[in-house]
Amino acid sequence: MALFGYSLKERQTRELLALGVIRFLGGSFLAVMGALVVYLVYRGGSAISWDFLTEYPRDSMTAGGIWPAIVGTFGLAAGSMLVAIPLGFGAAIYLAEYARPGPLLTVIRLGVNNLAGVPSVVFGLFGLAVFVSFLGFGRSLLSGCLTLGVLTLPTVTAAAEEALRQTPASFREAALALGANRWQAIRQVVLPAALPGMLTGAILALGRAAGETAPIIFTASAALTLNAPESVFSEVMALPTHIFNLATNGAHIAATRPQQFGACLTLIVLVLGLSLFALIIRARLRKGRKW
Repeated sequence: MALFGYSLKERQTRELLALGVIRFLGGSFLAVMGALVVYLVYRGGSAISWDFLTEYPRDSMTAGGIWPAIVGTFGLAAGSMLVAIPLGFGAAIYLAEYARPGPLLTVIRLGVNNLAGVPSVVFGLFGLAVFVSFLGFGRSLLSGCLTLGVLTLPTVTAAAEEALRQTPASFREAALALGANRWQAIRQVVLPAALPGMLTGAILALGRAAGETAPIIFTASAALTLNAPESVFSEVMALPTHIFNLATNGAHIAATRPQQFGACLTLIVLVLGLSLFALIIRARLRKGRKW
């Protein structure tokens, strides 16, 4: 019997073909990612040691470790999320729950989506002009966190709004029927249901913030520092810019190849660790959700 214009055999053949293409594409992606990790382990694994992870650079960065860069990367990633998550979630709540449909809302959503695709160097120049120069924060941890927060804000906002819009309307209607006002319905019913999905955008933004280079070069990064940040107004090292400096500006570029790949491997593990931590939190929040 023909269905949708195809016989049973034709539909089975098409399904097998589509499944084969999907498996090939998925396998190709995993193969590329696996090859990248294997290459980094091969080139940089010899540099990884306790001293490499806990010491300060020395001898023109040809010896020592990357401890200041690890601390700076943690600080920048965490600080950017302190900026992006409250602002992004607040904007998403307004757009999904309070804003009236119309041309203005369409323009705002279009602007948010377009900002998510703006090159990071543009945000770096924005941070340099506004936070470093105009507000007088200088090249500092604070300027870097604010710049990365602005950079990741569109991603957090778009993902959070989508999660809120996917929450069933019956949740809101039931809360309002029980006597809750609009904010109580959002805070006590809608947000707990949407929070795991909202955190998905935050996880993606966290990984991007930890791996960005251009914004940090303009706003926060020092080529070399032998002291831990004393305040939010101190310059910091970061793994992405440290790798860039080792590979392009070092006095002994060839001699630092193991350190370069070791720092790359450390950065990937760091980003995976931060993302895994966020995924665990999201999974725990999902346990109690039954809909």
